[in-house]
Amino acid sequence: MQNKVNLLGHSLESLEDFFLVNNESKFRAKQLLKWIHQKGILDFNLMTDFNKDLRKKLNSIAYIQPPTISEEHVSKEGTIKYLIQLDSGSMVEMVEIPEKKRRTLCISSQAGCALQCTFCATGAQGFEQNLESHEIIGQLWLSNFHNKHNKPITNIVFMGMGEPLLNFNPVIESAKIMKHQLAYGLSRKRITISTSGIVPKIEELFDKIDVSLAISLHAPDDELRDEIVPINNKYPIKNLLKACKDYLNHYENKRSITIEYVLIENVNDSIEHAKKLSKLLSSMSCKINLIPFNSFKGSNYRRPTNKKIKLFKDYLMNKGFITTLRITRGDEVDGACGQLVGNLSNSIKGKHLISHKSIQ
Repeated sequence: MQNKVNLLGHSLESLEDFFLVNNESKFRAKQLLKWIHQKGILDFNLMTDFNKDLRKKLNSIAYIQPPTISEEHVSKEGTIKYLIQLDSGSMVEMVEIPEKKRRTLCISSQAGCALQCTFCATGAQGFEQNLESHEIIGQLWLSNFHNKHNKPITNIVFMGMGEPLLNFNPVIESAKIMKHQLAYGLSRKRITISTSGIVPKIEELFDKIDVSLAISLHAPDDELRDEIVPINNKYPIKNLLKACKDYLNHYENKRSITIEYVLIENVNDSIEHAKKLSKLLSSMSCKINLIPFNSFKGSNYRRPTNKKIKLFKDYLMNKGFITTLRITRGDEVDGACGQLVGNLSNSIKGKHLISHKSIQ
């Protein structure tokens, strides 16, 4: 497929440009978007509203190809972890989480991660590469069309492998496809981009696309956050919260931000930590999602007791915060939050993203 372009990751605007450059009417872009993302058709020859000459031309200059599912693991409660092979040969993971009224897909945006958060298995293995837009949206395509018996995905969370805002353009391009009515038609409430705090990109996000925002905070002060979320050394909490408030102001404070907080025994789980967190977030519209630490090989961290978790949650709720406790799903297949590791062929270990070129 040398010199051919993979159209799977192209938004409507990109497809319109593609057709115009190739001397075709741009309305073909809408037709193609529906064939790929609503009907699951990847073969130009099966697209019946394209004439023979157009199908022949498309076959000569383009193709549609999602990444490959290498392995599939199903937990007892129905969570499915997929090992996805990229064009480079590296593997990333995505996780489907079934619930009564929705089906959530946790998507990866990078192979590995260079942020090296100490509670996360992905960061422990290093960073290899950014995913292309077709490798990101391809995860959603596979989830909807690989297992035909499954219900369609209703919610997307960019909480798999990698830091989404350090692969900004492909993530935005993919989210545009997710939202478009001729593709998956997901509302902004059903697409959540989670970031560890890449401040310049948070400030850019609302100019590019309207989605829900989650912040991986995990500590109520800079001293502790510097230790467990090293990107905090570059973008400290004060700067991060200002970017969050600017985000909220842009939408006239008609929405809130989700604050993610992994609870680690004897690290960030005391009532004193809860008090600091409450004070820190008191002036910001947010809800707090508590995530008990999920163990992985090589980590010395432990999950707090249920009693400590309840005390932490109750304190925040008594202070008026909407506070939820994330139920651990998929841990028996290592598909829970913080456990995704994939299989990298050429990972870069020991390098923080504060020195990586993509953060400049």
